[in-house]
Amino acid sequence: MDFKELIVYKKVFNLAMDVYEVSKSFPKEEKYSLTDQIRRSSRSVCANIAESYRKRLYIKNFISKLTDSDAENSETTVWLDFALECNYLSKQNHSQMLQESAEIGRLLNFMIQNPEKFGCKKE
Repeated sequence: MDFKELIVYKKVFNLAMDVYEVSKSFPKEEKYSLTDQIRRSSRSVCANIAESYRKRLYIKNFISKLTDSDAENSETTVWLDFALECNYLSKQNHSQMLQESAEIGRLLNFMIQNPEKFGCKKE
């Protein structure tokens, strides 16, 4: 199976695209700060999942990249909080994106706790 077929990857990719769309409306003065940060962290979750899946032959590398992905997912929620407080994001969008992020966190945690279900061999 390809990493793009993973449920978590599909959810993360969709969230990153939602972040991209909503961040288009952020003020120009946020271009090199909040806009870049939130886009970077949301996309990094996807990239780390892809890297972890390719490193699944080595369980410690697999888990390490997944924990990086989980950390980037958490970082994205921080930027979403800032966007809400700065009135760049509606409460409804914020709530929906936080729920999606929480679901992604649960899926990542499942992968971390059950690496053998994703092709890792016990060391």
